[in-house]
Amino acid sequence: MGKLEQIKAPVAEQMDGFEDWFRQSMKSNVALLDKITHYIVKRKGKQIRPLFVFLSAKLHGQPGESSFTAASLIELLHTATLVHDDVVDDAHLRRGFFSVNALWKNKIAVLVGDYLLSKGLLLSVDKKEYRLLQIVSNSVREMSEGELLQIEKARRLDIKEPIYFEIIRQKTASLIASCCACGAASVSASDEVVEKMRLFGEYVGIAFQIKDDLFDYGSDISIGKPTGIDIKEKKMTLPLIYALNQAPSSEKRKIINMVKNHNQNPKKVKEVIQYVIKSGGIEYTRNKMLEYRNKAIELLLTFPQNEARNSLQDLVNYTVERVK
Repeated sequence: MGKLEQIKAPVAEQMDGFEDWFRQSMKSNVALLDKITHYIVKRKGKQIRPLFVFLSAKLHGQPGESSFTAASLIELLHTATLVHDDVVDDAHLRRGFFSVNALWKNKIAVLVGDYLLSKGLLLSVDKKEYRLLQIVSNSVREMSEGELLQIEKARRLDIKEPIYFEIIRQKTASLIASCCACGAASVSASDEVVEKMRLFGEYVGIAFQIKDDLFDYGSDISIGKPTGIDIKEKKMTLPLIYALNQAPSSEKRKIINMVKNHNQNPKKVKEVIQYVIKSGGIEYTRNKMLEYRNKAIELLLTFPQNEARNSLQDLVNYTVERVK
């Protein structure tokens, strides 16, 4: 049994039933839409988000219909944002498969994203799950704000560390935070518990994104992400931000110039990577990731011990130890 399968064990029944539930929540009367949503469901990833929902529910009660609604709502709204992101980024691949816009063009992809968004809203309203809707809608708002903040700041390539953390808190961590909050809310946990679970998810999400940033500086091909891709896309991640903060102003200008104007030159990209490594950027970033991992576990351990808590702790460690 793989590590992830062991983590899923306390909610294996819910995870097994989730795909059918999710497929039903996507259904429409339009053949083209059903064809596209079937394609999306078939190419699902590791199902980490529903896992956070069901384990968070199991930590505080017994997952039921409300927990399935929560997981479906998050997956619908998240999938909608991914479909729209691929259009915005003109990306033709998603997890190694063709994106919706690559196969069906931008107009259809935007409409499919809109459809998924509306299905999520209707699912929660029809089932009178207003608490869940509020949590997830807040997360989608934060994701949009984080994306726009990154675009605004990326033009100058001079992102300071607090801005970087605000961007990843909104862009990545807010979604995992909503998974954990919704899981707790789906079993009628108190507002105080829901807020603690939201904060737990936020810490995990920040650690998760920092791990992603570190992948860009690894040479191991199993990472599944080409080394230096963030630099090629002019993305300011923590290792680079730290290196620039330590650099004398002349060196800083030189590095920023390489990222800004020579990001497609493999030799220059390699030079930036080596500079970041030499400046201690990787070590600093790894320590920050572990700091957030530890904050998440510390908060988690304030809840009573059960098998779901053990799995959540393992899942936190899995997010920072994964190899891709």
